[in-house]
Amino acid sequence: MNIPDSLWWREAVIYQVYPRSFLDTDGDGVGDLPGITAKLDYIAALGVDIVWISPFFKSPMKDFGYDVSDYCDVDPLFGTLADFDRLIAKAHGLGLKIMIDQVLSHTAEEHPWFVESRKSRDNPKADWYVWSDPRPDGNPPNNWLSVFGGSSWQWDSRRKQYFLHNFLASQPDMNFHHPEVQQAHLDNLRFWLARGVDGVRMDACNFHFHDPELRSNPAATTRDTATVTDVNPYGMQAHVYDKTRPENIDYLKKIRTLLNEFGAIAIGEVGADDALGVMADYTADGDKLHMAYSFNLLTPEFSARHIRTQVEEFEARVKGGWASWSVGNHDSIRVMTRWGGAQPTPALARVVLAMQLSLKGTPCLYQGDELALTEADVPYELLQDPYGITFWPEFKGRDGCRTPMPWTGEAPNAGFTTGKPWLPVDPAHIAAAVSLQEADPASTLHAARRLIAWRAGLAQLTRGEIVFFDAPEPILALRRDLAGQPSVLAVFNLGAAPVEFNWPQAQGASALEGHGLAGSAADGVVSLPGFGAWFGSAAG
Repeated sequence: MNIPDSLWWREAVIYQVYPRSFLDTDGDGVGDLPGITAKLDYIAALGVDIVWISPFFKSPMKDFGYDVSDYCDVDPLFGTLADFDRLIAKAHGLGLKIMIDQVLSHTAEEHPWFVESRKSRDNPKADWYVWSDPRPDGNPPNNWLSVFGGSSWQWDSRRKQYFLHNFLASQPDMNFHHPEVQQAHLDNLRFWLARGVDGVRMDACNFHFHDPELRSNPAATTRDTATVTDVNPYGMQAHVYDKTRPENIDYLKKIRTLLNEFGAIAIGEVGADDALGVMADYTADGDKLHMAYSFNLLTPEFSARHIRTQVEEFEARVKGGWASWSVGNHDSIRVMTRWGGAQPTPALARVVLAMQLSLKGTPCLYQGDELALTEADVPYELLQDPYGITFWPEFKGRDGCRTPMPWTGEAPNAGFTTGKPWLPVDPAHIAAAVSLQEADPASTLHAARRLIAWRAGLAQLTRGEIVFFDAPEPILALRRDLAGQPSVLAVFNLGAAPVEFNWPQAQGASALEGHGLAGSAADGVVSLPGFGAWFGSAAG
């Protein structure tokens, strides 16, 4: 028996598409909406349920679409509204839901709202953005820092004031204390929901509000290394006043009311000093976000203890809310390199996916992870990401996880484009192309399809409660419980060397087959090869 239709997203698997790098159909070197439409059959064949599409709205592309200049139109680089409508129609015909990114906290400086706002201090949109007079010595009003480096205040000679930007100086932050700003974004959301969008991913969803008194942030007592690199001073502040303000709760409730009108869902990206606590707050009580994810599994730390801690702490703090566990996205070094080092084995990709699919929550996969793609090494002269250019060479930015998807091993640019790709195709990715993996029954692609289909048939993994067990590194041991069903036991070896684990819970359990990962259990001893896993069924 399935869970109620209103909670279908709890059983789902999300697949993220980064449009610039998915498939280019017009030869300009940049992926587009028709390219996504052309590959929806491929996505559907993975067995996923929701396709999250990163921004494709009109934009000057200084942050590659996360700087929006028109919320209700498609940038010509990606196609047209008609292309989007065709994408929606085909996706729905395949049984796929479409989730689009919504970047509400800031706009591009080219957005007409900001163009008007910066003209004067008394125009109709003068207070739609966060403006402040300088201090008597000319400095910004406080010590707030930008995620992308330096002060988060930019001087504007037109108004002779500073404006706030939590990211690039070309991404001015909107003033959500203004009711017209809140309504403008609700109207924008309604535009896409009326076109058939099934959900929204809320970018930087805890950045909407700021402290009206503009109080300076205190120094951090514990450095945030999940959200930012250690070469970035942003992590040296406790971000008490520039984000995660209490007023955001009520605004998320307004968004939820609108989403409920269309039967749509929302997932929020949370980058915060206490990310798990914010995730819990934002998904509690069924009246805000449906689910949220943090950067806590997008860090270099790869250990059973770390993974267990993140899930257990969320479960301990949540009040009926829901997590989405992601190990890869367009902002993070690819998981194969981040957790596997310079020469990762494809077996790592399989055990990581099996682990991710076994946690309580909605898994979110990033394009290419089903192929076990590694981080691409993009030379400085080809870097596109302003974040990486600023902090190079200690931090090379996000281009390495955004290189083109390899479709065909024999075609130029791995079949991504007939032109010059906006980022180079990594030669190592060509050998992992979809066409080559399709032809190999033992490939990571086939393993991913098998694992996703196998999970879908086990209600304990999609709906059950979760309990972890003490185990030595690198073993992660857990149980998923669902009333009226036998418990599912799962043990993962997150290391390359074979291990044995004396686990009394496995005594008398029957092995579950069909997942394709090697492992065995006898007399309460679980034996796992490197990057192996064992699943069993036991009486609850």
